[in-house]
This record gives sequence, structure tokens and C-alpha cells, in this order.
Amino acid sequence: MSRVKRLIQSYSKYISVPWRDDAAAAQRVIFCVYNETEERWLRAKVDEFEIVTRQAGHEWAMFDLTDTFAIWLASQRYAKSYFQKPHLLSTLLPKYLAFITDEFETFLQKNEIGPDSVVALKGVGSLFGFLKVKAVVDKLAPMVKGRLLVFFPGSYENNNYRLLDGYDGWNYLAVPITAGKEY
Repeated sequence: MSRVKRLIQSYSKYISVPWRDDAAAAQRVIFCVYNETEERWLRAKVDEFEIVTRQAGHEWAMFDLTDTFAIWLASQRYAKSYFQKPHLLSTLLPKYLAFITDEFETFLQKNEIGPDSVVALKGVGSLFGFLKVKAVVDKLAPMVKGRLLVFFPGSYENNNYRLLDGYDGWNYLAVPITAGKEY
């Protein structure tokens, strides 16, 4: 059985357990951690995550971060100059986080996301080099009344997450689900 299939099984076991109503925002976050080389496989199977979520009696919504940087940068007044001098982008990146936050808030309102819903984030790898996943999750998690599912291409070891195995990583209170973890 492939690792992505095992990840779906692990997620299915976890999501079918009754939810606590009194969990803090950071405790309502779920990280499905997979090897970054399996990104295409995971994207091809993302519908199976939706199916098992709905079978567990929860609603499902998907928010894709993949193209947000391109959309945001194209909307900037001096976008062409940032292509010529990319080092100038670092001063502008806090506005990118604000853009993601605004887009996510609009998405939640448009889809009428309730407390029994799972909101999945895919395309987290596209943040690499621009924003820290922790900063994005910290902004978005309090907006979700149900569960925030983050498809995380990287690794999880000793309570430490590493995006694309490129950064030193960080600790987070989220529930980690991996292909090898059984609940």
C-alpha cells in the first residue's frame, strides 16, 4: 500500500473520532504530513480525504494556496520592479500574509463554513521562501470553527515540523498525521 493511501487511512481513523467543543484554535489544526516527493500523488488523491471526512459526518471545503503568491504579486503596483530586484520583496511580504488572510476570510464567508466542517489547505509548499507556515496557520486557525487540515509536504519528527525539509522547523500544537501513525 502506498504511503499516501496509508496517510488517508490514518486521517480517516482520526477524523471519525468525536470532536471536543472546547479545543483551542491551535488544537483544532491537523497536519497531514507527507514526503514532498509525493505532492502529485497527494493532489491526485485529495478527493479521498473529502470522502472519508464526509463519511465521518463532517462538511468539507478546500482552500488552495498554490497560486496566491502569483495573484498577489501581479496585483502590486510595482510588480515589474520586484522581478528586476527580488530582494525588495522582503519588505512587502507582510502584505502577502494579509492578502492570504483576507482571501481566506472571504472563502469562509462565501462557503458558510460551520463548526462541524473541515477546511483543508493545500499548496502550502508554495509558501516556501516567502512566509512561514506557522505564521499562516496562526492567522487562519482562529477563523475556522471546525478543524483546519493542512496538507504539509515535509517531515515531522520529535514534535518538530519541517517544510520541504528546508528549514530547521518549529514546534506546533497541531495534531500530526503521518502515513505510519495509527490512532
